[in-house]
Amino acid sequence: MVTAVVGANWGDEGKGKITDTLADRADVVIRFQGGANAGHTIVNEYGKFALHTVPSGAFHQNIMNIMGAGVALDIDKFMSEIKSITDKGVPEPNILISDRAQVMMPYHVLFDTLEEARLAGKSYGSTKSGIAPFYSDKFYKIGWQVQELFMDDDDLKEKINHVCDIKDTLLVNLYHKDPIDRAGLLSWIKEKREIIAPYIGDVSKYVCDAIDQDKNILLEGQLGTMKDPDNGIYPMVTSSSPLAAYGAVSCGFAPWAIKKIVVVSKAYSSAVGAGEFVSEIFGDEADTLRNHGGDGGEYGATTGRPRRVGWYDTVASRYGCRVQGATDVAFTVVDDLGYLDEIPVCIGYEIDGKVTKDFPVTTKLSKAKPVYRTFPGWKCDIRGIKKYEELPENCRNYIEFIEKEIGFPITMISNGPSREDIIYRESPLSK
Repeated sequence: MVTAVVGANWGDEGKGKITDTLADRADVVIRFQGGANAGHTIVNEYGKFALHTVPSGAFHQNIMNIMGAGVALDIDKFMSEIKSITDKGVPEPNILISDRAQVMMPYHVLFDTLEEARLAGKSYGSTKSGIAPFYSDKFYKIGWQVQELFMDDDDLKEKINHVCDIKDTLLVNLYHKDPIDRAGLLSWIKEKREIIAPYIGDVSKYVCDAIDQDKNILLEGQLGTMKDPDNGIYPMVTSSSPLAAYGAVSCGFAPWAIKKIVVVSKAYSSAVGAGEFVSEIFGDEADTLRNHGGDGGEYGATTGRPRRVGWYDTVASRYGCRVQGATDVAFTVVDDLGYLDEIPVCIGYEIDGKVTKDFPVTTKLSKAKPVYRTFPGWKCDIRGIKKYEELPENCRNYIEFIEKEIGFPITMISNGPSREDIIYRESPLSK
């Protein structure tokens, strides 16, 4: 069976922990989109890790970890990440990278940095990891599939010249920088292809064979619904689809094979980067929530910059779960709210004097004001609790209200950073 673990909101929902937990029963874990621009934080017996490229199944020696054709393969960061986990005693993970995946080139990061600087106050809040230029090149058909790195010298030089003629025009005339070193780029390709060669293979065949053999497969998404370029808060979105359905596209298997979609949603809201965020809070209130949140505070696993935070948004989450096709909701970091006397929940948006519970397009979203309902807090530490019935009544009321509002079953509740800090629950909304 194929199970997807994806985000309901703006990303940073705690997908890495949920994937790591579910990986106990998996044979294959797949990273199907995105690159090193976002990360998953995982806490296990080896320590605390922030993964940016390697699939979260890397800590399980019986798992094949796959990177699909939809990922942005940053070879240097990938190899550095492998070293960072093996240096801490983690055995070398089993990894297969699609021969159709595309490679992050050195100039992608350069263009990302230059463009964010050019846009200045109107920038997209990029992590400057090269993601937007990478995916632009992919769809402009001047990207580099990993299999192309192994072409002979004449073909490599022909493609390098074709690409650099385009890139140099922008570098010199728009950004006023030196042109790309073409000989240096050829040397870079030859060096990197030898490093990555042992990991490359036919992902579509491997995954389809695994499905035929009834193996358990986990799809691991990056970011969340609000960052989808088609269904999110465009243009403040990422450049690849974080929706569960894209896992089938990235890995070349039939979409009907995805039987379970676990959509991860935080007990409050957070986001990194620019974009509409209706329930965002500011000042001391935000600082307090940010410093209580996550494992060590709400700071980006990739950038280290403070995440924007806000109260739980049922409008965005209902939409996010619907678009993802949720069969289950994993509700995370509930334990971080134990300090609050009262907990607001955004239950609607007021737009032009009317209240709606339907998530609007971005131009209308920019006018939205949050409509809140406030719940009493539980004022205690809930870490260590293993049974749903043992949670404080106010905590259960909070969870059950949100479940009813979003209309999807909350079947997993995370009440701590460790893999073991999970409460499993039978939801009345489960089909």
